[in-house]
Amino acid sequence: MSSKPVFKNIDLFNLKPDSDNPRMPKSFHGKSDEEIINYLLLESSLVELMQAIGENDFFPGEQLLVVRDSKDDKYIVIEGNRRLTAVRLLNDPSLAKVQTKKVTKVFNETKYKPSSIPCLVFPTKDEILKYLGYRHITGIQTWKLLEKARYLKRLQDKLYPDDELNSASRKIAKMIGSRMDYVRRLLVGFDIYKFIEDESFFKIPNLNDTTFHFNYIADSLNKAHITEFLGIDFKDTVPNAKQNASNIKEWVGWLFVRNSENQTRLKGTSTDLSKLNKILGDLTALQAFRDGSSLSRAYQLTDDMSNLFYSSLQKSLNYLEQADDVVHRIEKFPSATTDDLKNIYKLARKIKNTVEDFQDDLD
Repeated sequence: MSSKPVFKNIDLFNLKPDSDNPRMPKSFHGKSDEEIINYLLLESSLVELMQAIGENDFFPGEQLLVVRDSKDDKYIVIEGNRRLTAVRLLNDPSLAKVQTKKVTKVFNETKYKPSSIPCLVFPTKDEILKYLGYRHITGIQTWKLLEKARYLKRLQDKLYPDDELNSASRKIAKMIGSRMDYVRRLLVGFDIYKFIEDESFFKIPNLNDTTFHFNYIADSLNKAHITEFLGIDFKDTVPNAKQNASNIKEWVGWLFVRNSENQTRLKGTSTDLSKLNKILGDLTALQAFRDGSSLSRAYQLTDDMSNLFYSSLQKSLNYLEQADDVVHRIEKFPSATTDDLKNIYKLARKIKNTVEDFQDDLD
């Protein structure tokens, strides 16, 4: 049975950040203090946190969660690295190499500059990891989705490395108070993300571990045809065993490659992913999308062709009736009106001829 954590005020200079923090992008693991501080200043509202601590002092109820490092007898901060960095900057603003004016302003104007921080010292890092699972995945201070997935992967590798995925997911879910299928989906999604990361994000301009949206993967794995397209089979004991590398690359391209108008072919919204899911279940629609048709146009092809034809005809008729109702109220017509009407007439005659030819063939 593990011993309970011990509360302790620890000198600031006896605390050091976790070099494998799941909240940090992998590209920052092992980086220098300066690089990590700069990243947190630019991405994590660190100046605002400095100001809050500088004006109100460090709240004792927000203890850092630490474990002693046997190598140098200092303490590794497993939970609370933003707060640690904020206090370090309040004591030494020269550590900042970006947003230096803001940091210096907070340093000069605030009252409190704590030199020791309240901490909970845990006997092992594993004990903290178990606690963090509840706090940040199912609890009140949830992490971003990629942070959750990276953390769950760490738990799997550390606590259940020999278990099959379903077994590990079930145990982790029970431990953190979550659902097994949710944990499994994030673990499988993280494996896909790692593959994309290992492929250098397919060298797509401006795409990296700080700009990739992990929720696109998690949301896609809720959709049967996208999941099959990516080569994932949740019925298999190893769902990623037949992962389709070329389809994953294509899918990432649809989401992140931008055209000359700075637009992607597919947005990561629920609506777009649902349309893509239906397109991937229809070979004609998929081929049209691959050949350059827009998402909306390819999506239309997933309907029964007779239904699509008739609904399009009805919509056109409704719009023409609406135009007929208001035409006498128009004082000045747009210059292209006559040409548009001629084109409508030509299309109507063409469709009529095609329908009549088809009916003649049946007679």
